[in-house]
Amino acid sequence: MKIAIIGGGIGGLTTALMLHQRGLRCEVYEAVPDVKEIGVGITLLPHAMRELAALGLQDALERDGIENLESVFYNNFGQFIYKEPRGRHAGYDVPELGMHRGKLHRILYDAAKERLGADKIHTGYRASRVEQTGDQVTVHFDAVAGNPAPAPVKADLVLACDGVNSSIRRQFYPDESVAFAGINTWRGVTRHAPILTGKSYIRIGSIETGKLVVYPIIDGNGEQLINWTAEIRQPGKSMNDWNKTGKLEDFLPIYEDWKFDWLDVPTLMKNSDVIFEYPMVDKDPIDRWTFGRTTFLGDAAHPMYPRGSNGSAQAILDAKCITDILARPDTPNRVEAALQEYEDIRRPATANVVLTNRSVPPDFIIMKVDELSGGKPFDNIDDLISQEELREISDNYKKVAGFSK
Repeated sequence: MKIAIIGGGIGGLTTALMLHQRGLRCEVYEAVPDVKEIGVGITLLPHAMRELAALGLQDALERDGIENLESVFYNNFGQFIYKEPRGRHAGYDVPELGMHRGKLHRILYDAAKERLGADKIHTGYRASRVEQTGDQVTVHFDAVAGNPAPAPVKADLVLACDGVNSSIRRQFYPDESVAFAGINTWRGVTRHAPILTGKSYIRIGSIETGKLVVYPIIDGNGEQLINWTAEIRQPGKSMNDWNKTGKLEDFLPIYEDWKFDWLDVPTLMKNSDVIFEYPMVDKDPIDRWTFGRTTFLGDAAHPMYPRGSNGSAQAILDAKCITDILARPDTPNRVEAALQEYEDIRRPATANVVLTNRSVPPDFIIMKVDELSGGKPFDNIDDLISQEELREISDNYKKVAGFSK
């Protein structure tokens, strides 16, 4: 079989590495002409790390990341609510890592070029549509950066890993749009002294009061590069753009009074090296991913709110599932059935994550406490809710996301 992977992001490259490891022939077609280390922070949860470790990438990832010791929750008054150990500190076999998304992408990209061969990783190939004839699929491409459109490519099957704005998905769902519920986000990175343990993944507040996620992604010279993400629901506000430079005045007033004895939030934001704005969007789960010899993977299949660090993790689990199925000896004689089997396994599971991220994400812990306290400071968290009840909320999310012990 020849497998065409459309999209050279985290999902596409992980799939390529897994297929190659199992002796399957594939090529990657990425839209951007030059792959650069862009973006801000990302967290690799244990179920994602398990699969990347099986690819022999754990040492490289640990060198460029920071291992999370704990996950900690506070309300918007800086009051402690709950914490739990993470990764190896919680008994998993692999660490949970915070790192720069560009570093993760570079590690995957370099590994794919080395193992598959640079001639199998194509850049400047923006797919526009697929066309199936008999037992082959033809991928057509658009012109990129003033260059003529590359010649069409034929394959035995196509894995569309081309992201939330997938052109392949749009071919089959032309009237679909992203779902925006009035939540906008801003993301930045700031050089700062270590916060709390220096290995803490911190959530503060909720989308109603202003929410902040803070964690370190790079260590160096007594300082860390701190990733922060601000979220707020603002009914009536227009949707933010993607990768557009963010403006402090659009969100800083919400956080101006967030000055705690363990973190000065306005200063963290003002000292940021870079700020981007994003909309908090996803898409409603769909009834079908697979069309003949073409199927979706990662954000092309199940765009979800970036809560719980689960977008990339679910793409990596997709990659593992499709690889296990395609590696069976009988798959070349039953390609369409194999793709449908993959969909039947992964589509319900990821639909559950999409819907849970909307309603009961990890920070539901803070939302629940805000509800019980009336959104006001409390004297003692144990008077509102027990640590066991909060742990149960956290454990339930892990079960849905697929990394419960």
